[in-house]
Amino acid sequence: MSSKRSKRQSGPMTAAGLISFYDEYEGKFKMSPTALIVLSAAYAMLIIIAHLIA
Repeated sequence: MSSKRSKRQSGPMTAAGLISFYDEYEGKFKMSPTALIVLSAAYAMLIIIAHLIA
């Protein structure tokens, strides 16, 4: 008989339900690291320009 349970053994804290975590977390949207850097740089430039104008 083979069990469909995970082959990973859990410690006493996780077995008691005191510690819970998720191995696979799916966010609401995905963004590439390059797009994140570009958007961050554009936002920083917008802030700098706003400070120069004011």
